[in-house]
Amino acid sequence: MKHIFIIGCKGIPAQYGGFESFVENLTGRAVSGEIRYHVACMGDRQERFSYHHADCFRVAVPKIGPAKAVWYDIAAFRQCIRIMKEEGIREPVVYVLACRIGPFVGHLKRKLRRFGGKLYVNPDGHEFKRAKWNALIRRYWKFSEGGMVKHADLLICDSKNMERYIQTEYSKKKPATAYIAYGTDDHLPAADGKRLQEWYAEHGLRREGYYLVVGRFVPENNYETIIREFMRTDTDKRLVFITNVEHNRFYDHLREATHFAEDARIIFAGTVYDGELLAQIRANAYGYLHGHEVGGTNPSLLEALATTELNLLLDVGFNREVAEDSAIYWNKEPGSLAGLIREGDRMHKEQRMQLGERAKERMRRFYGWSSIVEQYERLFLSEGGAR
Repeated sequence: MKHIFIIGCKGIPAQYGGFESFVENLTGRAVSGEIRYHVACMGDRQERFSYHHADCFRVAVPKIGPAKAVWYDIAAFRQCIRIMKEEGIREPVVYVLACRIGPFVGHLKRKLRRFGGKLYVNPDGHEFKRAKWNALIRRYWKFSEGGMVKHADLLICDSKNMERYIQTEYSKKKPATAYIAYGTDDHLPAADGKRLQEWYAEHGLRREGYYLVVGRFVPENNYETIIREFMRTDTDKRLVFITNVEHNRFYDHLREATHFAEDARIIFAGTVYDGELLAQIRANAYGYLHGHEVGGTNPSLLEALATTELNLLLDVGFNREVAEDSAIYWNKEPGSLAGLIREGDRMHKEQRMQLGERAKERMRRFYGWSSIVEQYERLFLSEGGAR
């Protein structure tokens, strides 16, 4: 039996978030009976339970601000070591999602080595570029990334661009890497539903009457550019944001810089945690706007490509790698996105359907969860790990 310890997601059952959905699918769609998963879950008390036949253990985490995630990963790693010791587990893999604990991971890896274990790391995206962090925290993230690369036996990248970055940026360390994409469901949701109609009525929307944006409420998702460009058009469609909007400094900046509150077409609809409802909202949107530029394979992009016909994406390597010729690309120059929205409004249904089918085919061929889980299981059960 191969024991795989997973650290870095908030836990399962997944409520929201890319890593959480990844672990939910990895464990829930498991095929091999030779793998035993152990999953760290953030909580307010210590507890062990079983979910998807995985051994889940909660780690109580204090409320200490931005350091909370670092504390959680370290505490979870230590709990993994305790479980290995108590249960006599040999040759495990500890798979750490994201590069938060680089300054401390060398010490933890030495403890892992006593059990013949290996350290795998998913480097996620460019956390050190996120605008929400101040300069000091961004420096920490970059330094931490270097520490994780140094000590990892294998770095599993969910983006070819991210793998290329790791190999180039840390070429002197000669890191061992593997590429396994993030996944998405390859089936379309029901075209309609009572809950969807209720949601439409709540926000004054109709089928194919809106452009959609889904993502975290952070500056690097280019909300300001999207809003400015949309407001340059005279489209009769709405611009709907499904996001964890907070009335904070970023929200105040957006409101003052763009005056979006004066445009009745722009709607901040809050979050939608019902996965089936969110899939229906995507499938019935006229188009999807994607402004993410920091990170690897973005889950919300995969979900849009699997459901929405017209996808207008920010032209960065991470996005082009995923969509290729199944989407249309814009840049941050004034007029770029506005022009594409006007062009999109003029598109015949057949043109949008062709793009949508091309995108869905890419998702089926390269990003289906069943294939992703199979690749992970082969990797975990292989002798050397790296492919």
